Amino acid sequence: MKIAHVITRMIIGGAQENTLFNCQDLVAEHGDEVLLVCGPETGPEGDLLGISESSRVPAKQVPAKQGSAKQKPPEQGRAGRLTHSADGGLAFEIDGVQVRILDSLRRAIHPMHDWRAAGELRQAIRDFRPDVVHTHSAKGGLLGRHIAWGLKVPAVIHTVHGAPFHDYQSAAARRFFIGCERWAAKRCHHLISVADAMTDLMVDAGVAPRDKFTTISSGMDVEPFLHARQHRERVRATYGIEDEHVVVGKIARLFHLKGHADLVNAARIVADRHPNVRFLLVGDGILRDPLTRQITDAGLTDHFIFTGLVPPTQVPELIGAMDLLVHASYREGLARALPQALISGIPAISYDIDGAREVVINDETGYLVEPSDVSGMAERISQLVGDAGLRERQGRAGQMRFTDQFRHQTMTDRIRDLYKDVLAKS
Repeated sequence: MKIAHVITRMIIGGAQENTLFNCQDLVAEHGDEVLLVCGPETGPEGDLLGISESSRVPAKQVPAKQGSAKQKPPEQGRAGRLTHSADGGLAFEIDGVQVRILDSLRRAIHPMHDWRAAGELRQAIRDFRPDVVHTHSAKGGLLGRHIAWGLKVPAVIHTVHGAPFHDYQSAAARRFFIGCERWAAKRCHHLISVADAMTDLMVDAGVAPRDKFTTISSGMDVEPFLHARQHRERVRATYGIEDEHVVVGKIARLFHLKGHADLVNAARIVADRHPNVRFLLVGDGILRDPLTRQITDAGLTDHFIFTGLVPPTQVPELIGAMDLLVHASYREGLARALPQALISGIPAISYDIDGAREVVINDETGYLVEPSDVSGMAERISQLVGDAGLRERQGRAGQMRFTDQFRHQTMTDRIRDLYKDVLAKS
C-alpha cells in the first residue's frame, strides 16, 4: 500500500510516538510505502524526529542510524539526508519513512498559515497518490481529512488520541471544536480510538455513530519496559536516590491540566507520613518555574527531583527507578505512561478520566482517584509507599495483563487490517 500519515507536530509525546511506530512498522513489516507529513513546531516538549532548527538552513547530511522499527523505538537524531522542498519545508527519510515538514502547518488557528497549509498538504498528497490517508491531532485531522476526502483518496482514517473538546474549555470553544469534529467525521471512512472512553466521548457529543469507531490500543516497544529494572541502581544513583527511598514517578509535560500542582499538594501529606518518599518528575515545559516555587514554598525541595526533557529511549530506565507511578492529568485519551509503568511491573495511581480505567484497575493494577481529590490521591500514594508487597503484586498483575495488548506490532497489524477492510468497501 501507499499510506500518508498527517499530524500537526512531532513533539516527544504519546500520539507522535504511536504515529512514528505505525509508519516504521508499515515499511519494515509490510513493505508499504509511507509518507509522514507534519508541521515544524516542537517547543519545550522536544523534537521526536531530531531535526534541530540549525538543520532548517541549508540542507545537509545527517548520518542515518541503521535498524528497523522492530529492533528499537523512535529516538532523536535519526534523520537521513535533508533537502528543501519547493514549498520551503524539509524532506528526508527515517528508517525508510518519507517525511515532509510543511512550515505552514501550525497548531494554533491562524487563517493565513492554515490556508497555505491546506494548499501545501493538498499538493503533497497529490504528488504521493496514496491509497490511504491516516490523520492525527486536531489541526492535522481537520485539514488532512478535508483534503484527502476532496481528492477522493480511497481510504481516509483518523485516530482520536484525545478529543480537542473538554470540560475545561469555555462553552463557546467546546461547541466550536465539537462542530469541527462533526464536520471532519463526515469526511473520513473510519475513526480509530486509542481507548473505549474516547469512543464514548465522541459518540455522546454526536461526532459520529458508534459503528464508525474501532478501538486500537496505542502501541509501543514493550521490550525495554519489560527489562526496565535492569538499570535501577545506576539510574537511582544518578539522581541521588538512596536504597531506603520509595520513588513516586510522574511522566508528563509540565503543562496545564497535567495535575503537577495537585501532586505537590498531595506530596506534602505523604512526606509527613513517609519521610523516605521521593517524587521523580520526568518531562519539561512552561510550568517548570512555578512548580519549583510551589515545591520550595511547601518545604519539599529535598523530596522532588526534576529530570528535565528526556528522549523516549530513556523513559524505560527512569520507570525502572520508580516504585509506583502517579498520573494526575485532567484530560487525556489514554496516557502512555500508565501501560508503560504496568508493563515495567510497577502499579499506577490515576485520576479517573477518559481511558485510565481501562488499564488502572482498582485493587488489581493500582488505584483510581476522582479528579482534583488531592487527599484521596495522598491516601493511595501513602498506601502503596508503605506496602512493598502490594506494589509487587499489583505491578506483576499489570505486566501480565497488558504487555501483548500494547506491542506496537499488534497495533500496526490491526490498523493495517482496518485499512484493507475500508479499501475493500470503498
